[in-house]
Amino acid sequence: MANRPLSPHLQIWKWGPHMAASILHRVTGDGLALVGLAVLLWWLGAMAGGAESYATFVEIMGSPIGMIVLVGLSWAFFSHMMTGLRHFVMDIGAGYELTTNKTFSVVAPVLGILLTAAFWAVILLK
Repeated sequence: MANRPLSPHLQIWKWGPHMAASILHRVTGDGLALVGLAVLLWWLGAMAGGAESYATFVEIMGSPIGMIVLVGLSWAFFSHMMTGLRHFVMDIGAGYELTTNKTFSVVAPVLGILLTAAFWAVILLK
């Protein structure tokens, strides 16, 4: 067998905030696609089903479990948006310096949490 170099894998790489931010971007995107689509289709079906169906949807989404789902979806949206902006900045060739990349990687999820809190504060305090 030839003495070829092995590709690095997870046991070689050191975990850092940049890896966590990239994984978070993928996880939130998948969550938005799966859970967000399910809630959207349920909402559309409830509207098409009439007043009774829509009242059931509103009741369930207004329950504590429904609110957890909605807050989770909004958190996934804002976190995905912030990490997406991080990836966009890197795609244009900026932010590759180690300190800048680590800073963006920490700031992006924090901004996602802050934007989620602000979004729900506006909704609930209005």
